[in-house]
Amino acid sequence: MNNQLISGTPGFNCVGAFDNAGDIVFKINSCKPDVVLMDIDMPGINGIQATRILKEHFPDVHIVIQTVFEDEEKIFESIHSGANGYILKKSPPLKILEAVTDAYNGGAPMTPSIASKTLKLFRQAAVTPPVDLEGQFNERQKEILEYIVGGLSYKLIAEQLSISVETVKYHVKNIYSTLHVHSRYELMAKRSR
Repeated sequence: MNNQLISGTPGFNCVGAFDNAGDIVFKINSCKPDVVLMDIDMPGINGIQATRILKEHFPDVHIVIQTVFEDEEKIFESIHSGANGYILKKSPPLKILEAVTDAYNGGAPMTPSIASKTLKLFRQAAVTPPVDLEGQFNERQKEILEYIVGGLSYKLIAEQLSISVETVKYHVKNIYSTLHVHSRYELMAKRSR
């Protein structure tokens, strides 16, 4: 639908549309877009992981997350991964085109409800005291904590450390309890101080 909207609008050109993020580096290298509209919920590599990969390989490509997810953790993870903007799929066609233009011009387009949640996240980060990790965690928990902050999924953390996903979840639960947080974005806000 977006490819028709973009290609059918003067001044815009859809150079590629893909159902998944498999071979994302090859795909983006072959079509060389200025702006990528990225969905979060895709099979295989999700849009947040794909955003991180693209920013590593193509730092100048502007990425706007376009999704149905309004939860704060997805917003925080997307921004942390390098997304330039975050809009909802229910946005009217004109707003989608405006978001693409805004991102192309160096802006950070956001749906108003997302902007409100983002401001809330930054306010929380501003009042959260810094975290001293020394002595609070064992070496395994510190490794897992760094991977969480790096944005890796539980599955990828498990693969990196050659442990089960259940073991990762167990450690994450203990880390969250120790730091008095309930989600990855609260952890990131606390760690960013």
